[in-house]
Amino acid sequence: MTASRFYLRTMWATAVTLVLLPWPVSAEPAASAAAPVAALIPYEVVSPHGTRLDPYYWLRDDARQQPDILAYLTAENDHFLAQSQVYAGLTDRLYGELVSRIPKNDATVPSKKGNYRYYARFVEGGEYPLFIRTPVRGGKEQILLDGNVEAQGKNYSYIGARAISANEQLMAYLEDDSGRLQYTLKIRNLKTGKNLPDTISGLSGSLAWANDNQSLYYVENDPVTLLSTRVKRHVLGTDASQDVLIYEEKDNTFYLGVSKSDDDRFVIVNSEATETSELKIIDANTPHAKVQMFAPRTRQLKYSADHIDGRWIISTDWNAPNFRLMTVTEAQLGNRDAWQELVPHQPDVFIEGFELFKNYLVINERSDGLLRIRWMPWRSATSAPGKSSYIQSDEPAYVARLSSNPEQNTDELRYTYTSLTTPASEYVINMATGVRQLLKTQGVLGGFDKTSYATERSWAVARDGTKVPVSLVFRKDTPRNGTAPLYQYAYGSYGASSDPVFRPDVISLLDRGFIYAIAHVRGGQEMGRNWYENGKLLNKINTFTDYIDVTDHLVKTGYAAQDKVFGVGRSAGGLLMGDVANRAGDKYAGLVAHVPFVDIVTTMLDESIPLTTNEFDEWGNPKEKAYYDYMLSYSPYDKVTAKAYPAMLVTTGLHDSQVQYYEPAKWVAKLRATKTDTNPLLFKVNMEAGHGGKSGRFVRQRETAEEYGFILHQLGIRK
Repeated sequence: MTASRFYLRTMWATAVTLVLLPWPVSAEPAASAAAPVAALIPYEVVSPHGTRLDPYYWLRDDARQQPDILAYLTAENDHFLAQSQVYAGLTDRLYGELVSRIPKNDATVPSKKGNYRYYARFVEGGEYPLFIRTPVRGGKEQILLDGNVEAQGKNYSYIGARAISANEQLMAYLEDDSGRLQYTLKIRNLKTGKNLPDTISGLSGSLAWANDNQSLYYVENDPVTLLSTRVKRHVLGTDASQDVLIYEEKDNTFYLGVSKSDDDRFVIVNSEATETSELKIIDANTPHAKVQMFAPRTRQLKYSADHIDGRWIISTDWNAPNFRLMTVTEAQLGNRDAWQELVPHQPDVFIEGFELFKNYLVINERSDGLLRIRWMPWRSATSAPGKSSYIQSDEPAYVARLSSNPEQNTDELRYTYTSLTTPASEYVINMATGVRQLLKTQGVLGGFDKTSYATERSWAVARDGTKVPVSLVFRKDTPRNGTAPLYQYAYGSYGASSDPVFRPDVISLLDRGFIYAIAHVRGGQEMGRNWYENGKLLNKINTFTDYIDVTDHLVKTGYAAQDKVFGVGRSAGGLLMGDVANRAGDKYAGLVAHVPFVDIVTTMLDESIPLTTNEFDEWGNPKEKAYYDYMLSYSPYDKVTAKAYPAMLVTTGLHDSQVQYYEPAKWVAKLRATKTDTNPLLFKVNMEAGHGGKSGRFVRQRETAEEYGFILHQLGIRK
């Protein structure tokens, strides 16, 4: 999800029998505005705790090839097109606005690693980036990979992880051409610009080179569950069938990943579940060496680590819910009792990440719902760090995030600063002198003037007395008298924080009088680890009620008109929208649920569905009655009832590996058959993409324009 980390699930497979029938859908011709009506086919979902009827289960097709189901999804798309045609001109105008703000030629700030500076650049008209390097000592730029060339002839294209060999002559990269987050490994000779014959498919999204320039570590996925299950070592020029198994994860609640320590000394194998982690390390200079355990896993204990000057620095929640930093020498690996505290736990400060420099320790931390940066000098190679310094800001809601810092032997720290009114700005600060330099500000074309907008932080009181932070942005000339329309966003799962970052697309709403709000509901981690714990498992309903209470607060305090509130969420945030629709739909003029996780009970019962078992720590295992009953109490699909619902737009991707397309398809079908109102219910299926939507930087703006067009149309806004 990732945020996103949203991975999923569907049916206690051994307990059910599916009868496939021809597509029995009663629908008008495709050109008609009438919505398709899905047939009711008896089907029982059996669990240890009872049987539920699911008459729309027939919409599930794991192969995504069944003609009747594809025809039904196409009919839904036809209905969406017919209904949205009424405001197609507005959508086109919005799309033009969104695209017009994007610089046609753009590039990231170069980042030095070894003898080169690496960066990405877009060319005019290009949907995808070019990955480039230039020699530090001067010389011509070298195009390592052109995303536009790689995307030719494909409906979807995404270049994932990239890794440069120690001799700087080879680049390994991962490519996804379906949107299903299943990657193919390719290796490019950077001298010739040609790819080697070595290719391996069915991989997860991480890789790492050993320092011999011949050995490459990757993670193999299970072809059915899509779980990352095996770490292997590939030697260039050999058949993949000969690749050596380095580690196999037997626990299906864990993910696997590989990485390199920042000093390039070690390859790190990371096994991670929601609440538990375990590292194993390999000497990068000796790829055939035995894998060494960093510290054996202990349930509900997490840690991560990086290496510098002969010692490891560890971030861990061991007796520290908000995490603390500890250290251990190389000689003491495997013994957690040897860990020594460097930075103690603080009950009101959450440690989100850290960077290691020869002279400084840098921490990304959360306090009062804000992400900030502090740095401290090392007193010595073995002692705790010294006095803290902080990145400063005068804005009420902002984000200061660590940027690319690939080299440790420097006093210069790269970071990104942004807020709801400040475009993402990359800075470098000399930690010794405090001198700061702006390297780049996110380009926003079209005459954007940040002084025309204001950002505020408000606090809503939830029904249990908890204060929930809300980040807001609006034009300064927008009235604050309870007449403005409101766009309220939230996520609220996996401890993923919804930070108040700048979004150029939101300008189109603000300039039409909207208030844009981010509700930092429980289930995220904006307010520390307890904020997350109080919005997961048997506390999940807090996420939903927090969101509703934020809406009530914003209406009561004059930020929003009572009849002009629109709620929006994606993935687990789509689950939030589904619950809000059932629990308090009358408070919203419209709801937008992108790739929503709405059939939680059925999905979590089925361990054959991709990524389900990884989710038990987040939602619970419904084979246990307490979790089954609790999930059932809020599952959006199960809780649909005969009542009025607000206007709704629902989207999905046919190839979504994280939330299977049939979850929102079933939900929409049930809503159509059950709800008592005549408000629009539109369902858009991206037939060529997965969880993240379309892949191109311009074409994906079309989906945002469709969402905004839908919302504005409900308010009668035509321009």
